[in-house]
Order: sequence, then C-alpha cells, then structure tokens
Amino acid sequence: MIQRQKKFPYLLLIPSMIIMIGLVIVPIVATFFLSLERYKLTEPQNKSFVGIKNYIEVLQSEGFRYSLVNTLFVVIVVIIISLICSIAVALILNKKVRLNGVLTAIAILPWALPPIVNGIVWRFIFYPGFGFMNKMLFYFGIIDEPITYTINRFMLMFIIALIVSWRIIPFCAIIFLSNMQSIPENLYISARMDGANKVQAFFKITLPLLIPSFIVVMTNITISAINVFDEVIALSGYSDIGQTLLVYNYVNTFKFLNFGLGSAITYIIMLISGIAGYFYVKNIYKPIGVRR
Repeated sequence: MIQRQKKFPYLLLIPSMIIMIGLVIVPIVATFFLSLERYKLTEPQNKSFVGIKNYIEVLQSEGFRYSLVNTLFVVIVVIIISLICSIAVALILNKKVRLNGVLTAIAILPWALPPIVNGIVWRFIFYPGFGFMNKMLFYFGIIDEPITYTINRFMLMFIIALIVSWRIIPFCAIIFLSNMQSIPENLYISARMDGANKVQAFFKITLPLLIPSFIVVMTNITISAINVFDEVIALSGYSDIGQTLLVYNYVNTFKFLNFGLGSAITYIIMLISGIAGYFYVKNIYKPIGVRR
C-alpha cells in the first residue's frame, strides 16, 4: 500500500511528461541534427551531413552580425527603460488607495494584448507620414515636415525597444509590487525612527530586498528583448534595416527555405538566451540582506 502511494504521484506526471517529450524535447533534438545538415527545400535531393559548417557560415555572415547588433541595442534599451519604469509603476501601485485594484488592472492591459496588436497600435503612432506622433509635433509647431521614423536604423530599433518595454513593464511591475508588499512594515518604521527619509529607506531597504525580483525581471526582460519578432514585422515588415535575430532566422528558414542554416541560427539564439538566463538565475541563492 505504501509503495503504491509513493508511485501514484509519478503516475500523475506521465501525461505532462509525454507532452513535454513530444512537443519540446523531440523538436529540440531534431532541430539540432537538422542544423548539422545541408538541407534546402528548394534542393531536397542535395541533403547531406556538413557538421558545424552551418554554424560557421552563420557566425561569418554579415547579416547575422547586423541582426546581432540590432538585437543587442534593443536589449540594452529595453533593460534601461523597463527596470526604471517597472519600479516606478510598482511604487505607485504600492500606495494604499481605493482605486489600487482598478489601477493595477489598467496597468496590466498592455501585457495582456498580443505582441502583434501592440506593434500595429504603435505603427499608427509612428507612421512615417501623418501618424499620431507627427500630428502632435505639427500641432505644437515642433516640426515643419513629417519625420520618417522607420527608415533610420537605430531610430527604428529604439521604437521597437519602446514597444517591447511598454508590453513587458506591467508584468515586471506586478513582480516588483508583490515583492514590495512582502517587505515587513517594521523595517520602515525602524528606519523612520532612526531619522531616515523616504529616499534613504528606498535605497537602503526596498531596493536591496527587491534583488530576488530583479533576477526574475531581468531574465524576462532579456529573453523578451532577444526574441522580439511581432513588433518588428508590424513596424517594418521583413526589411533588412529592422532585422533582428528572430527575423533573420525566419527569413533564412521560411523565405529562403534553408532549414539546415535556419536550425543552426535557432540554436545560436537559444544559446545566447540560455547564457543570459544562466547569469541571472545563478544569483538566486546568494545571501540577501539590508544594506547599512
């Protein structure tokens, strides 16, 4: 009887394990073996094993380096904007007001919308002709002719980073908010008795105790920024100027039908995301204390 009770939880895990193996593990392994082959759907008869040649070709490609720079630019901007704004939103929502629940629901709306919808909304704002932003600038007399936002490489990347930040800030703010609400009030009372003001309490108490949330938020921000796709397509389509790593991967895999090269690109992107996640997650078990 005791043996059956011990085995029963593992039996309940079997359906989820089958799903994970069939939908995650098998495709990952199949993609890896595909990345070691020369396989184009336009030339199916020329399929052959090439080893790491696809990876070397990707790393030496000018298009890959261009896409990598674009992606890194987006990641850096998204991290800066999202961290600052997420903490600010969390501090606002942490105030004890009657409309707290309503404000939280409103704040989380951008995160609930699909990425492609967010991209389309922002496309109308930054439309090169007479989009909302240009109309506002015209109205206040700041410009005399429309600004073409999407033809400048880094301006386009900055707009994409802004859209990604706008989408993930609500989720990050909720994480910070839940962490803030778990901080004992006695710490702030003791700090006020010692003469600390609100700014000092924030930097000496709140910020150090938010480190566990920082790890989760930074992981989410970095991976979301690396895997940006829908917003780029909504703003600039598949043009070279706005090409990020995922767009570069999509073009090579599904436009040029080079599944071998595309699989290698997929693994390189996965490796980059994994390295970024590792450096954040490994700090979870470091001791955390209040700074003095």
